[in-house]
Amino acid sequence: MEVLFRRDLAAKMRLGAGLGLGLAALALSGCGPLLLEGGSAAAGIGGAVAADAVGAGPRATTGIGLGAQAGMRSAVQYAQRRAHLAAQNSIARAAGPLEVGQVARWSIRHTVAIEPNEQGEVTVARSFGAGPIACKEIVFSVEEREDGQPRRAFYTAHICRDGEAWRWASAEPATERWGSLQ
Repeated sequence: MEVLFRRDLAAKMRLGAGLGLGLAALALSGCGPLLLEGGSAAAGIGGAVAADAVGAGPRATTGIGLGAQAGMRSAVQYAQRRAHLAAQNSIARAAGPLEVGQVARWSIRHTVAIEPNEQGEVTVARSFGAGPIACKEIVFSVEEREDGQPRRAFYTAHICRDGEAWRWASAEPATERWGSLQ
């Protein structure tokens, strides 16, 4: 009986490891939405498998699975927010020194590929503010390839000077672009 339990536990642990490797592959592919849904589902299943492997009852197994799912979803959303902040900072750095009408290139290379690497152009549409508050309205593009053809999407945002650095100042810069996870 004990040998059967060990084999069953080992099989369940292999399943959990397989799910973990699958999540890692998704993370490296840069497919954020798939990682969010697939990762949270796999975490829920993995949590339930682990709970069942140690002999937890059905209610505890369900609770552990749901808790693991919520934890994974929260972790992926946090990582996406950090990736969006890095992209916003890259755009703000490129736009900060520009005068109205000037154009510069921007790009972001993510260290963890939860979002794709991106690039585009940015221009300053207008400057505004008074005293220590200096701000700019910017228009930026994101260059992509769709069906082998180059495509650019355009967005607007505001940046403001914070000491020597320029920072993103828009509350909702592009809901279409980043959803509610800016």
